[in-house]
Amino acid sequence: MTTVVVLASPEYARESEALAARLGCPLTGTPPPDAEFYLEYSQDRLQLCQTGAKAPGPVFVDFLEGKAAHRRRQGEGRKSSLARAVGMKPGFTPRVLDATAGLGRDAFVLATLGCEVHMVEQSPIVHALLEDGLRRAREAAELADIIGRLSLVQGNALPLLTALPADEYPHSIYLDPMYPHKGKAALAKKEMQSLQRLLGQDSQGPELLQLARRRARRRVAVKRPFRADFLGKLAPDFQIKGVKTRYDIYLPQAS
Repeated sequence: MTTVVVLASPEYARESEALAARLGCPLTGTPPPDAEFYLEYSQDRLQLCQTGAKAPGPVFVDFLEGKAAHRRRQGEGRKSSLARAVGMKPGFTPRVLDATAGLGRDAFVLATLGCEVHMVEQSPIVHALLEDGLRRAREAAELADIIGRLSLVQGNALPLLTALPADEYPHSIYLDPMYPHKGKAALAKKEMQSLQRLLGQDSQGPELLQLARRRARRRVAVKRPFRADFLGKLAPDFQIKGVKTRYDIYLPQAS
């Protein structure tokens, strides 16, 4: 079992104590020898750090700068692959449920384009990172409208979708399950490298896809590496292809 601790910090003592209690993680001044990861507040942000000599850098959520900000500023349009994948078209902006929110980057892009996006994240640790990123983003006036279209809940998407009332079914459900990336390219992606080690490979993706098809009003979009197998070996109704990524689109099924 992966060992995660929360580092106590005099500057963020209250936040660190509350986080450790919420996650059920040990609170410590320095990472013990058996800890594989530690969470810490640094520079007014929460970050996840992997231990070890060859560990990648810290993982954190930042909608103000970095990749998310770049995607917002360069203006991914409503005709982008992601927008088309969730069914965006002239005169129609879908409500989207992102059942595997992760670090929230695609959800943020969709919210930038006008979608209301409800994010579900199963991992309490990743949820804490995403929640912290949203907290900091709310403090930026230029992001107020975008962040106002994002909501977040921590939990397993299967029971959440099962209990979803019919009048709350989203237009589209978005899935980006953890996939075992291989090769040298994966080593450059510090977030993916650390999250894969922390979370392991997704095991409920096929079941989640089947349920999502019974809850989406219009479609389910599954993000996959370009050459990856179909999720659950289920062929999609159609695909939207990019350079390194594709979106497998599944139409709804009756319950």
